[in-house]
Amino acid sequence: MNPDEIFDVVVVGGGPAGATAAHELARQGRSVLLLDRAGRIKPCGGAIPPRLIKDFGIPDELLVARAQCARMIAPSHKHVDIPIDNGFVGMVNRDVFDEWLRARAQTAGAVRRTGLFEKIERGADGLSVVHYLARERHQRGEGTPARVRARAIVGADGARSEVARQGGVPGAERTKYVFAYHEIVRAPAAADRSADYDGARCDVYYQGRFSPDFYGWVFPHGDTLSVGTGSADKGFSLRGSVQHMREASGLAGAETLRREGAPIPMKPLPRWDNGRDVVLAGDAAGVVAPASGEGIYYAMVGGQLAAQAVHEMLATGDVKALRLARQRFMKLHGTVFWVLGVMQSFWYSSEKRRERFVKICEDRDVQQLTFESYMNKQLTRKKPMAHVRIFFKDLGHLLGMARV
Repeated sequence: MNPDEIFDVVVVGGGPAGATAAHELARQGRSVLLLDRAGRIKPCGGAIPPRLIKDFGIPDELLVARAQCARMIAPSHKHVDIPIDNGFVGMVNRDVFDEWLRARAQTAGAVRRTGLFEKIERGADGLSVVHYLARERHQRGEGTPARVRARAIVGADGARSEVARQGGVPGAERTKYVFAYHEIVRAPAAADRSADYDGARCDVYYQGRFSPDFYGWVFPHGDTLSVGTGSADKGFSLRGSVQHMREASGLAGAETLRREGAPIPMKPLPRWDNGRDVVLAGDAAGVVAPASGEGIYYAMVGGQLAAQAVHEMLATGDVKALRLARQRFMKLHGTVFWVLGVMQSFWYSSEKRRERFVKICEDRDVQQLTFESYMNKQLTRKKPMAHVRIFFKDLGHLLGMARV
């Protein structure tokens, strides 16, 4: 590794955002280094909508399950089964899925290296110098100090991004986070009647005992499943919550294959670039949807937009192009994030409101519009009278006029 080696772009982080950015830039003929630290798997339910599968060309063999129903479980244990009409939600294993994305970027021309990002310095020639500890893919320990120079940097190194801090992205240090934790366990045999589990169904627990401000989940992954939760309450035991959830769903005795935890951003950062040569994507930019916690699709869109912004900056020399990543993302998805944020802050704030929220979800208008928006990744404007009906039903629930 030549210290004088120069890349158009160094992408730090090989998750969905970073791998997508590296793939997009390599396809456009840019010299790209994709720097990823090996061995880390983010806690994630692993759900990807049809829009992602279509837009990013995801092959069927990466789908370990196809969820065709979502079960929403209220504090009273009443539940609502919401069928996914005329479609499915794909489920992926993040270790396999992320590696496939990285390999695709490499096939497109990106250079892959395993290493731990350390710092950014500014060279006398105006280029940034990226320092990292180079490692073999499965090497433990510190690694070998290495550095390369870069005309631009994409920070896709997750929540609490070190690239954002080192690169001087304004406001990055003020972002708030929640913590997510899940356990990957072996799926019960079909003959095991003690487990309340369906390999084609996603279970979502809206119960304060499993999360005081979010939800708990049991998501199918073929031969395995993900049991997890999240919360911003630092005194809340996520591990204890998952254990209780496993007991409630008859999965306490299932074999635990691995445990994972990580901070998750609560909302998009106010700024994604440093006005010079750094732009953020994925969790580093804060693009995890409130209420649903969905992040894979938004991470990949953010990576794509970051790549486009970098490409335009390199082509024109105008550093203002880096701002386009956030501007374009918020134009596409800002309204959805705002709506979901309001929804989470209101409906997840008490057991009474969680109960009413699940009750609302019995309504077929709500179900259809919700899943159309989720599957297509935009607020559906079809059936205006359905929106009117939903408005009055929601108003009834808010004022306590609807029976639970």
